[in-house]
Amino acid sequence: MTTPLKILAINGSERDGNTSDVLRHAAAVAAARGVQWETVDLRNIQMSRCGPCGDCNDRPVPCALEDGVPGVIRKMVEADGIVFAAPVHGFGTASLMQTFIERAGVGYLRFDRPLSNKVAGIISVARRYSAGEVWAQLTVNALLNRMIVVGSGFPATVHALHRGDALKDDEGLTNVQRLIDRMTDMMELLDEHRTLTGRDNLLAAREVNERIGLALNETGPAAEDEAVVDVTAVDETVRELADDVWARQ
Repeated sequence: MTTPLKILAINGSERDGNTSDVLRHAAAVAAARGVQWETVDLRNIQMSRCGPCGDCNDRPVPCALEDGVPGVIRKMVEADGIVFAAPVHGFGTASLMQTFIERAGVGYLRFDRPLSNKVAGIISVARRYSAGEVWAQLTVNALLNRMIVVGSGFPATVHALHRGDALKDDEGLTNVQRLIDRMTDMMELLDEHRTLTGRDNLLAAREVNERIGLALNETGPAAEDEAVVDVTAVDETVRELADDVWARQ
């Protein structure tokens, strides 16, 4: 290992509260393992919502909105591991994190999946309910980006209501520590493999953009020899089948 490994944490909370406290705890665990840590607080990033252009599925180049999102993407690409942390708001992921996922994923990451093979960790913070749902959503987002999600035992979900309560959830903080330790173990293993083999692309990304080739994403005119579906005829056939089913009952 020639340079220290690095974890970038994406904090999706609107406040410097319990989620930030949990990430400071995680940073201390990483420091004890010799891992560099940086937290990006989305509340401090100039970030626009997805615009009204509506051409994201067809755009062949990154998002045209000018704000702080590209800078965060660059930090993610440079990191060895990424922690996505967000509180539960309204039984779902806090809006800052949701906006970032939309902007980053469709606007930048989908073109060549630059987060492939990076180690991912997920932390959710909740008073009581929906911690698992938010954890699952962020985990699926990591899998979509072809990241490596390392099992670390119980999910790193921390329960808190008032400011400071997160630091009282001993079980939740233990699970956070296990998560960071397992992420570090995997990052060290991948780094050792790179050193021994000289290969940087450990798992081939295969297709660059999995949307290519999907019929619903092809907007060009149909080829002359391409069959065109008569929607009216299909609807009529469906109605006839439905009438026949009802007649048999």
